[in-house]
Amino acid sequence: MTSQIIYKGGLRTSAIHLQSSTEIETDAPSDNQGKGERFSPTDLMATALGTCMITTMAIKANTMNIVLDGTRVEVTKIMVSDPRRIGKLIAHIFFPANLNLDDKQKEILERTARICPVERSLHPDIELDMAFNW
Repeated sequence: MTSQIIYKGGLRTSAIHLQSSTEIETDAPSDNQGKGERFSPTDLMATALGTCMITTMAIKANTMNIVLDGTRVEVTKIMVSDPRRIGKLIAHIFFPANLNLDDKQKEILERTARICPVERSLHPDIELDMAFNW
């Protein structure tokens, strides 16, 4: 088992990662009866895309002796209705100014990010906008 989720009432949950015992709390979004005081489940999905992209890039970068420390991913989730779901994810990656890579290295890292496991698991109806800012 990966995690255990407990409903706390008030449209909030507590999710425990069983291997590490770390906890994430969620809240329904303010536009859907919640307070929006924590990540919503769909926020976590959007965030999972960004963390997966940077993690897989960092794994590949390690094999290339490239240090990606300080790289930032900004993720925006756009919801649609009927049915309510994620319609678009925007993930923009910003690399440190002092990271000097050639075009081949950049291509490898970009390709790695674009095929991360979360990206490959998304429904094909979700529009993706990925940008790499070197």
